[in-house]
Amino acid sequence: MTTKLVIAEDQTLVLDALTALIGFESDIEVVASCSDGEKTLSFINHSEVIPDLVLSDIEMPHLSGIELAETLQKQHPSIKVVIMTTFAKAGYMRRAIEAGVKGIVLKEAPSDHLISCLRKVISGDRVIDTELAMLALGDKDPLNVKERKALKLAAQGLSTTDIAEKLFIAQGTVRNYLSEAMSKLNATNRVDAARIADQKGWL
Repeated sequence: MTTKLVIAEDQTLVLDALTALIGFESDIEVVASCSDGEKTLSFINHSEVIPDLVLSDIEMPHLSGIELAETLQKQHPSIKVVIMTTFAKAGYMRRAIEAGVKGIVLKEAPSDHLISCLRKVISGDRVIDTELAMLALGDKDPLNVKERKALKLAAQGLSTTDIAEKLFIAQGTVRNYLSEAMSKLNATNRVDAARIADQKGWL
């Protein structure tokens, strides 16, 4: 039985290379190659073909690999997700595991290792590189979803007004979220809080 796979990767050369590489495998069919998590989710929600597996980069515009995994866990729990990363951050690893991903592999890994991981996940195993699994045991993310969203937008240089408009909440609520985030991270201001959270992989 052929496994239907969707690949999500924002670097065109990497996306094309992965599509070509996996395309040589007789037991895995690449049904879509998408440049970000948002397009991946749109394809899955509007396609007649529901994939068995999604192979996703961890950092992408619009919707990250972790956010994609979190959404799929709620909307399409039957779809298995494997995350690729070059960013070995404890926060990323912990969030990915909590999002229910079935595999986490380093982008630097040999191609045959990636294919092997995909097949193991297809067969029901969970495959997380030892180095990355150890990182997941690191610092626990103290931010809640709302604080993380506000801080992520603040890190992009948006004002309180702009953040409020994007999140459809009051400016006072934004200030409260950012204040809570600063307090939890022991940061002097929102920029410092965003820097700390980013270094930890919590944004």
